[in-house]
Amino acid sequence: MSRRGTAAKTAKADPIYRNRLVNMLVNRILKHGKKSLAYKIVYRALKKIHQKTEKNPLSVLRQAICVVTPKIAVKTKRVRGKKKTRQVPIEIRPTQGRLLAIRWLLEAARKRKGENIVFKLSSELVDAAKGRGGAIDKKKEIFEMAKKNRVSAHFR
Repeated sequence: MSRRGTAAKTAKADPIYRNRLVNMLVNRILKHGKKSLAYKIVYRALKKIHQKTEKNPLSVLRQAICVVTPKIAVKTKRVRGKKKTRQVPIEIRPTQGRLLAIRWLLEAARKRKGENIVFKLSSELVDAAKGRGGAIDKKKEIFEMAKKNRVSAHFR
């Protein structure tokens, strides 16, 4: 381990909205190194959100990520050597929770039925901001799993 500490993680802001969340979303959508295509997808989705809701798309994005962000999750731990593994509930830091929320939003958007990824992503973000959708279901599922396994919490 380094004695000097860790480097500060700074996420750059995107060129149009000047927002870090948009840049994080673009970097998670990115496939095969095509960042310009990922930017087009995100900007079109934000434009479609503005058309649907008549609200600021960044506030809808922030609200969706805030609603989906988990506070607790489960982690697999080995107990008593190699014989048993247990699901142990652990608390999640805000930065890690935000990354999980973005990942779940994109997974749920890709699973949706629809024409293209722009339509699916904008619909998922609007639904998540209202408290429904696939990403919200994932968060509830993880929370229920942590609730069931709270007996193993002392194995942290």
